[in-house]
Amino acid sequence: MSGVVRRRFATVDTRLDRFSWLATAVVVAIAAILRFVGLSSPKGKIFDETYYAKDAYGLISRGVEWNYKDNAPSYVVHPPLGKWLIGIGEWAFGYQDVESKVSVPGHLMTTAPEFGWRFSAAVVGTLSVLLLVRIGRRMFRSTVLGCAAGLLLALDGFHLVLSRAALLDIFLLFFVLAAFGALVLDRDARRRRWARALDDGLDPSLPGRAGRPPTGWRTWPWWRLAAGVLLGCACAVKWSALYFVPAFALLVLLWEVGVRRSAGVRRPWRDTVLDELPWLVLAGVLMVGTYLATWSGWLLSDDGYYRLASSYPNAPLSDAPVIGPLINLFEYHRAAYGFHTGLDDAHKYQSWPWQWLLLGRPVAFHWSGEGACGAPSCASEILLLGTPLLWWSFLPALVALIWLGVARRDWRAGALLLSVAAGLLPWFAFALEGRTMFSFYAAPALPFLVLAVVYVLGALIAPAGGDVGEVAPLVPGDPGYERRLVGSVAAGAYVLLVALCFAYFYPIFVGRLIPYSDWLSRMWLDGRWI
Repeated sequence: MSGVVRRRFATVDTRLDRFSWLATAVVVAIAAILRFVGLSSPKGKIFDETYYAKDAYGLISRGVEWNYKDNAPSYVVHPPLGKWLIGIGEWAFGYQDVESKVSVPGHLMTTAPEFGWRFSAAVVGTLSVLLLVRIGRRMFRSTVLGCAAGLLLALDGFHLVLSRAALLDIFLLFFVLAAFGALVLDRDARRRRWARALDDGLDPSLPGRAGRPPTGWRTWPWWRLAAGVLLGCACAVKWSALYFVPAFALLVLLWEVGVRRSAGVRRPWRDTVLDELPWLVLAGVLMVGTYLATWSGWLLSDDGYYRLASSYPNAPLSDAPVIGPLINLFEYHRAAYGFHTGLDDAHKYQSWPWQWLLLGRPVAFHWSGEGACGAPSCASEILLLGTPLLWWSFLPALVALIWLGVARRDWRAGALLLSVAAGLLPWFAFALEGRTMFSFYAAPALPFLVLAVVYVLGALIAPAGGDVGEVAPLVPGDPGYERRLVGSVAAGAYVLLVALCFAYFYPIFVGRLIPYSDWLSRMWLDGRWI
């Protein structure tokens, strides 16, 4: 195979640098410490924990969301997987609800109940940092850039707050990111398959199967099928994951067309559709099957809200075996969809999509003025606020990503832009309808925004004409030495400034009790954060 074609098929350098996993472990350890230390504080349920912590306990104790105060099933409008995951922590470490007079010890150990219902979010938040390090490293072929991506995510206040609260959005972020990572692995695997076939003498100009790599179960797109399962998990946390389904399917098609075009296939689009559409359909079937499996508690119980046929007197066959529960589940989904589309009640912390990246209106999860802090008045707040320097870098980074992606015809820029669009643009359409929205709806787009920033940092330190992430020593006198030196200093200074910015706002990310004047000094944008 010629050198030009081989470069086109290059994926991750197989000569992994010696300390790749050690560097990854350090970043993940930082993320874990920030997320687990003081996890049981503040006491009691904060913000929407009042719903999800209770629903989670109902799932692990009865198989469905349950209102123990009224001894009746709860009406919920989000799928159950995120609450099942929250319930794992409650099962392991105990649960308490003063209002419903429910108090149970943990099966593994008994801790503060808050630790139990926040545990899974902290675990998944930490794992999402691990995922981003490895995905960034694979995409940019640089441990430095991969660790920079993970560190920026670990030091983001928005991600930290979601990782320390029993809400659903951190689980949604995790499964969407994992699905994207699986597709990146699928892309690498498919390109290696074509590269081996070309090395073995494949002539891609031949018609039919003769011009394609050999098939067999070992060559199946296993990572693509895994992405279907992971997207099913994401949809089983929140339906907004559906916006990523067509985006990721388009990525698969574009990448498959690209590999065929690089190999010299005469009709890459036609062959891609014929060869890959059945696999995409199978991935879709796995996605739907996974989603339905997460409803097994509701399907196999008579206790769930809207579970019985009597709830749907006008629905035919709703009491039939097997198909009846599925019909009832469809009716339940239709009612929940009506709730979501009709949600337009005013809320103190609602915001519009064009405000999210500008941090125009963050959400207060907790507030208290009680306690001793050594000052006449004190404040304790948990504010869902992105680290300002990082978040205010997102829009410039996206602009630069568009320019660099077009100039370099780089698949990574296109993949990141499409993923960001899937996470943000649909909400602009809902904004036109006046729907009530909150800044945490942007959570699944966050990892891709961080990768966009890192892409730009990589372009600053790359050699002239080199690939983003390409590692080359800084040698005085080499072409572009001054530019790379300035770029390297700027990139390092940027990460350091983000860390300092995070440290300054850290007290209002974790609810630390501080003097009121210190709290007020962190309320920027003319008090829009209050």
